[in-house]
Amino acid sequence: MLLGAVATLIAGRAFAQDSYPERAIKLVVGYPPGGPNDLLARILAPKLGELLKQTVVIDNRGGSNGEIAAAAVAKSPADGYTILFSSNGPVTVSPALGRKLPYDPAAELTAIMPIGISPMLLVVRPDLPAKDVKEVIALAKARPGKLNGASAGTGGMTHLGLELFKSMAGLDIVHVPYKGGGPAMTDLMAGQVDIYFGGVPTALPHARSGKPRGLAVTSLTRLAGAPDIPTLNESGLSGFDAGIWYGVFGPPNLPAPVLAKLRAAFTTAMADADVKRYFVENAVDSLPTTPERFAQFAAQDFIKWQDLAKRANITAE
Repeated sequence: MLLGAVATLIAGRAFAQDSYPERAIKLVVGYPPGGPNDLLARILAPKLGELLKQTVVIDNRGGSNGEIAAAAVAKSPADGYTILFSSNGPVTVSPALGRKLPYDPAAELTAIMPIGISPMLLVVRPDLPAKDVKEVIALAKARPGKLNGASAGTGGMTHLGLELFKSMAGLDIVHVPYKGGGPAMTDLMAGQVDIYFGGVPTALPHARSGKPRGLAVTSLTRLAGAPDIPTLNESGLSGFDAGIWYGVFGPPNLPAPVLAKLRAAFTTAMADADVKRYFVENAVDSLPTTPERFAQFAAQDFIKWQDLAKRANITAE
């Protein structure tokens, strides 16, 4: 469904302003500070600033699962000074759930660069009486409708991770949406909610402190940076596989020279030793970078979550 958007990686009209950028670039993040989108964007921003010789400013516009930020960028001038750092939430997940959006992801978001994909980590409040996934499942089955699960927003990947868990394990857990991963994690550590499928960049550092407790990752294999944490796949939920992917997008009709400069800058920034180290430590793996392969990847992501939404009767409303 993103073939049109991704194809613009190699498309664009002639553009005379070869001196781009001539002023600061705004990197819009659709979630509050402290979540994985924000953390990854802030790792990249100073490297991009050095390469482009202009300040790259993070602009957090949280709300509606990143849709507010996506809509703002989609309607912004096609000059390369306002771009979006986004997870798959407002790009493929919200459309998969049938949400009515104030923008068309396929037609109004130019895919500049895929950044990477990372699993989620199932974390639980410090005093939850369950030491592993099987005990969480047993506890939830013994208390149907009594346990609750946080998300960074309705219809986002942290929500769908929870819903996939509920669907595969046959559980009744109440969904509690937040406006970002940071607030969700704060309340989990305070014991206000029971469980949370958090992005690894946010959840793993907290889990390493033991508050909250990390029980399992949503990838098929264990994290290289945390090999002691099992997968849900090996914890009784065979085939459990869910990840949050990140990309950079611009408004439609970005001029080809601007697109080329941005893509080159992001490519170089992600090859930086400090950035690569951060990505490895937080289990952020590379994504297909050609327009065709990225389009196929995004289309498969859309189909996967659309299928879950139908089976589990999930809506983004």
